[in-house]
Amino acid sequence: MSKYIAKIGLEMHCEISKTKSKVFSGARNDYSPLANSNVRPLDMGFPGVLPVVNKEAVRLSLMASMILNCKQPEYMYFERKNYYYPDLPKGYQITQETKPIPVGIYGNVKFDFNGEERTVRINNIHLEEDSASLDHLYDTSVIDYNRSGVPLLELVTEPDITSADEAVAFLEHMRSIYRYAGISDADSKKGQIRCDVNVSIMDSSLDTEDPNNWGTKIEIKNVNSFGGVRDAINYEIDRQIKLKEEGTYDEMEQQTRRWDEDSATTIYMRSKVDAIDYKYFVDPNIPKFKISKEWLEEIRNSIPKLAYERKKQYLNEFGLSEYDTNILIKDKDISDYFEECISINADPKQAANWINGMILSYLNANDITIDELKLRPNDLKELIDLIESKTISSKQGKDVFNICVENGKSPKVVVKEEGMLQITDPEEVRKIVLDTMNSNLEQVNNYKTNPRVLDFFIGQVMKNSRGKANPEITRKVLSEELEKTL
Repeated sequence: MSKYIAKIGLEMHCEISKTKSKVFSGARNDYSPLANSNVRPLDMGFPGVLPVVNKEAVRLSLMASMILNCKQPEYMYFERKNYYYPDLPKGYQITQETKPIPVGIYGNVKFDFNGEERTVRINNIHLEEDSASLDHLYDTSVIDYNRSGVPLLELVTEPDITSADEAVAFLEHMRSIYRYAGISDADSKKGQIRCDVNVSIMDSSLDTEDPNNWGTKIEIKNVNSFGGVRDAINYEIDRQIKLKEEGTYDEMEQQTRRWDEDSATTIYMRSKVDAIDYKYFVDPNIPKFKISKEWLEEIRNSIPKLAYERKKQYLNEFGLSEYDTNILIKDKDISDYFEECISINADPKQAANWINGMILSYLNANDITIDELKLRPNDLKELIDLIESKTISSKQGKDVFNICVENGKSPKVVVKEEGMLQITDPEEVRKIVLDTMNSNLEQVNNYKTNPRVLDFFIGQVMKNSRGKANPEITRKVLSEELEKTL
């Protein structure tokens, strides 16, 4: 057991990417590499423009609150959080305080970590507008207002996490929830997920329930990847342990640091001895509005099947292995593809085998998504049926697959065009078998002393039939005819 234990809390920021417009303006909520292309006057802080609340953003945020087992508000408020920063054009951020109730409070999330169920308590989740993005060039800085006003969910956990790996497992679970619920793409490459991390340590021999035993809380701001979260937490824990061992830990003030990827270190930014006074007040341009019980119930009933629910079904109802199931649910689009296959009565195990094998290999090799795959779920069902009905062999099935993914033709069309229909009539197979035996009389005689000659004849029949003879029928007929020669 380690001499020290860690206590970790997370502030996870996730953009709601599934609305057509931003949270308070009519600008497109659409990721664009072209700077300042999705902008309205409100997003740039122009005077005289008024915010209008995006109902869909509120709906999706309330859905997230429900999934996280939070208490929802009776009335929705928005406040102004006042501070100056260049990427905040209005000089304040429209957000929500924790009182009376933002989007949700006092929830919890259960997730799997190393085969065990863990629970992290949720302090609150609230809806706010994102800031613009500030890019630092060699000798200047520039601002892209595309991100300004994008609806942003901030999730604040209690410090229930004890390791960097557990923190990442929690974040991956949350990303899965947002994706499966249709709230966000949660794409870290597009900056849709960011994270602040709070870390403190204590001697493992002390009572963890006594808050006085825990050390100084250190905040790490704006970690932009899950790998960065893992590295930042591990570094910060090691740094604090080193201070403990040196005897200087108790002198450390509460502070905010940032994660520097280049040096793989946390770097001091500012002290947090005193709380920052943001001078919150209710935004006078956004009146509070009632959240009806009827609307809440409507939202609750619209929550789609999430990853952990799909996992349970795949294991218990479809009889898939843990391994296959985890691969399928890792990516929502892959899981959706599988679900569509099932909806048209494809065999679950066969569909899973094809998706986790040939399909994923093809996607990775060609760097495409499953939405770009030319073999659609109905095509995969057709291919599986052709093999199960013994119209084509499993080997031929792979050949058909390779043709279908390249030209987009249906498996039946490919089978017909390529002349792949199997010979399943035993008498037709028998004719080919007898011709093959007559052409290889020496091997027929060898069969009397070496039964393994059967495999030779199977290969010859498949060659003479150009792979069309059904393998099972071929073996049966060959055995019958060769036995007659004994």
